[in-house]
Amino acid sequence: MPEERIGVRIAAIGDLHVGEAPGEDLRQLFTEVTERADVLILCGDLTDRGLPREADAVADALAACRIPVVAVLGNHDCEAGRQEEIKQILARRDVMVLDGEPREARGVGFAGTKGFGGGFGSHVVQPWGEDAVKQFVQEAVAEAIRLESALARLKSQPTVGRIVVALHYAPVHQTVNGESPEIIPFLGCSRLVDPIDRFGAAAVFHGHAHHGSPEGRTPRGIPVYNVSLPVLRRAHPDRPYALLEV
Repeated sequence: MPEERIGVRIAAIGDLHVGEAPGEDLRQLFTEVTERADVLILCGDLTDRGLPREADAVADALAACRIPVVAVLGNHDCEAGRQEEIKQILARRDVMVLDGEPREARGVGFAGTKGFGGGFGSHVVQPWGEDAVKQFVQEAVAEAIRLESALARLKSQPTVGRIVVALHYAPVHQTVNGESPEIIPFLGCSRLVDPIDRFGAAAVFHGHAHHGSPEGRTPRGIPVYNVSLPVLRRAHPDRPYALLEV
């Protein structure tokens, strides 16, 4: 008799950048994920230019995926200012789009949001000076608050035994290592890591940093995985998605 598995297998991938025609490769990818995982996380930049017809292409490819799918949007998904339409298109395919609202699947709680830039550690941009700088910082703070709200609500639910966080922007510096130093402040923000460490999580997944590093940890040791498609292809070309049992 095979050994009974008590964990939940999470597959995660980001930065698909789907145009108007996803191609058969994407459908095959989602078919394979269905066979190997219990839940799929999509970590933003699902579309290339944030157009509804590109979201339609993503939704069509997801017809091959027969497991629960949770997602966050990325900066490319916001490019055309039509992210609400993109959310609606994905919802029609039963994708749970996270934006500060917690969700549950297979007994795992999922908290997520897009995130934003701002830098890391002692180099985090501070709300001082011009109004534009203050607005930039406020956007990062607002995203961290959305994540905090979702985590707090999941912690109060007795049916949730494990929590997984999904982001587009990075919450730690380690997973953007390898990127040009000039753009690192625009790839993530350590304001996102504070609620994660405060409430706890089994793992964190993000995308966005195409030339970053696959793994890092929060200050309290929670594993963080950069699942941007270019990173995954370099790390293991035969499996262009992360797979983790929690």
